[in-house]
Amino acid sequence: MTELAATLGVAIHDPAPPREIRFSRAGCRLHGFDWGGTRSPLLLLHGGRLTAHTWDFVCLGLRGAARLVALDLRGHGDSDWSGDYRIDTMAADVVAAADHLGFDRVGLVGMSLGGVVAAHVAETRPDRVERLALVDVAPGVNFESTRRMREFITGLGPVRELETVVEAAVRVNPHANRATVTYRMSTLFRRAPDGAWIPKADPSPPDFPAILAAIDRLPAQLTRIPVLLVRGERSRALPQAAAEQLVERIPDGKLVVVPDAGHNVQEDNPAALITALRAFLTR
Repeated sequence: MTELAATLGVAIHDPAPPREIRFSRAGCRLHGFDWGGTRSPLLLLHGGRLTAHTWDFVCLGLRGAARLVALDLRGHGDSDWSGDYRIDTMAADVVAAADHLGFDRVGLVGMSLGGVVAAHVAETRPDRVERLALVDVAPGVNFESTRRMREFITGLGPVRELETVVEAAVRVNPHANRATVTYRMSTLFRRAPDGAWIPKADPSPPDFPAILAAIDRLPAQLTRIPVLLVRGERSRALPQAAAEQLVERIPDGKLVVVPDAGHNVQEDNPAALITALRAFLTR
């Protein structure tokens, strides 16, 4: 992880691995990584079908700027699967994580689905949220542009060799960094007792109409806090015009476009995202 982060331009001052955290809410066991730190807490929320590990490179480089905690949303990573994936349910999980760690007010960083969840927390619990960074999500998001990759991810099943999945992923997205894809896939699967690799994520299809409806509510949810919107320069999911329109509708909003990055900004160009987040945290 640290070697790959360094090749992506991340300056690492402390390579120590994070501490795992586990807690429960409403019968669902939840998981995350506490990267430590003594400054204001910052909770990082991943996108759909990803895990808390998607923030590994960012957390390695942002250490010292905040108390960094990356969470596995329910149904993802090492958190339990559930019969309830409503946005408000996942938002309540985030508040429960803050309570578990003894945090009063927090900053939030949310990528894609994680950004929608973070915005819901900011709207419903304004007393708990200091600032919010959204990564590649805004009204006008083009889910159709990511259909091939989503179909690939949702179609993943057990494989004998992880390299099989890596090869398939690179064929779907030829622009992807192969080493980054290999690392991502190693975090999206777990080893079964028979030696096969099986996906961690709940295979239940997401409720895209509900997610899109929640995305459309973002401007109304983000009126009371500082907001940073980060867009990947070559993202097909979030058009530049849509990103600009959201920021124009937010009283205290700023847009940063990260070069050499698609939808998964935190993996494609973590060094540039770290720079943007560090500046946002010290505003």
